[in-house]
Amino acid sequence: MKKVNQLQIMPITLTFIRILTGWHFLYEGIIKLVIKDWSSYIYLSQSKWILSDLFGWIMANPTALAIVDFLNIWGLILIGLGLFFGIFTRIVSISGIVLLALYYIVAPPFIIPSPGGNFFIVNYQIIEAGILLVFALLPKDYMLGADKLLKILALRKNRIFPDEINHEIPGTNKNRREFVKNLAVLPVFGGVFFGMAKKVGWFSFEEDRLKVDALSSASIMNREVYNLNRLEGRVPMGRIGNLKISRMLPGGNLVSGFAHARDLIYVSNMIKQYHTDEKVIETLWRCEDVGINTVQMRTDEQIVRILREFWRRGGKLQWLAQTNPRDDDFSNIQMAIDNGAVGCYVQGGIADRLVTDNRMESLAKPFEYIKSQGLPAGIGAHLIDVPKRCIEYGINPDFFMKTLHHDHYWSAQHERRLDNIWCDDAEETIAFFKNCNIPWIAFKVLAAGAIKPEEGFRYAFENGADFICVGMFDFQVIDNANFVHNILSDDLMRERRWLT
Repeated sequence: MKKVNQLQIMPITLTFIRILTGWHFLYEGIIKLVIKDWSSYIYLSQSKWILSDLFGWIMANPTALAIVDFLNIWGLILIGLGLFFGIFTRIVSISGIVLLALYYIVAPPFIIPSPGGNFFIVNYQIIEAGILLVFALLPKDYMLGADKLLKILALRKNRIFPDEINHEIPGTNKNRREFVKNLAVLPVFGGVFFGMAKKVGWFSFEEDRLKVDALSSASIMNREVYNLNRLEGRVPMGRIGNLKISRMLPGGNLVSGFAHARDLIYVSNMIKQYHTDEKVIETLWRCEDVGINTVQMRTDEQIVRILREFWRRGGKLQWLAQTNPRDDDFSNIQMAIDNGAVGCYVQGGIADRLVTDNRMESLAKPFEYIKSQGLPAGIGAHLIDVPKRCIEYGINPDFFMKTLHHDHYWSAQHERRLDNIWCDDAEETIAFFKNCNIPWIAFKVLAAGAIKPEEGFRYAFENGADFICVGMFDFQVIDNANFVHNILSDDLMRERRWLT
């Protein structure tokens, strides 16, 4: 009699353990669903073991990352529901083992210690996977739950309606139907739900991402990597004509390898090594995360290749193209237009030279060509004579790109030479634009890194700039966005009206 009681208690005990395990999975899935913009990015970024290249590719591919996030959330929820209610127990147990194995591979405890505790090789993921293995090996109706109830109902149905009468041929339709039901539970086949979720607007590629994860065995994280919880506000917008543009535009010099590192001649090459195509694309996504909608970059094959790939993956950043026309050769301008630029301007170095040489007609021609193509047309400049002479000559661009920074930094005070200072006429520039009714994008506002961002940004905006263009690495995006948001939310000591 005692032996019989023990056999009766065992299914109840295992059912209780199954429900507890199911609750863990279900909670993990729900908490990720309700946390705004949760992403597996930070967890995957820790991978230093096998499959790290695959996980790196997923992080760099927004479509793949969105699919993985969706499958992760709904895989956890469906596995949790299956275990909690005891339905498709064997299938959901195997699915759970696969999911836990992937978590383990990303961050094994012998490489990355788990915050919840580990025992060198064994951690809670391994322990939980062992429990699921037991559930997978048991008969599906051994424990109490929906599986057992369905079997009882099926037996009763078969007694009343034989398979032949129900148009069910044993081993074919019924098995196929069971297979389809099982697929709905497997997270790896959740891709069908991804399309549905995107369609109804649960997430989109341009939405903010990489938020804080729930702390669990499935979500170890490093808060120092890239955490949008540090974002204090999105970058505000302005307009140039009908074109909506963020008040801060990322510049293209850094991603092109032009560091302006003064006499440190190796720095540009180091930056080129850092900014692989994938790193540039990652940086563009981060810019989009913080509310930036436009990027300023030069026009060349590398930039075109990267931007086209970024847009192919779902990116939405606009391209304001810096063009390099030569005499009557406008092929560089046409290259920008053909590859999706929303606006173009004549590079500052070219405009400086043409104005200095008194060749205003040669500056007017590329400007008029851009206008003839229906795009906003601008003029770049390092010298204040450029915008002054343009107005006098009758060139009225849709915007000026003009340098602006103060000279309160060491190399400007002690080594005033080429590649140390880019705005030698700050006071004159501020005075000119105070009475100019053309939008002004200020660039070199940090004097190539010599001025702190919070200081350089405020100086530019308070002294009349409508927009700023600043080169930045991926790890600087959030801080720069916060500086711009806070400065523009503050009471600026600005005399010039906003020309947007």
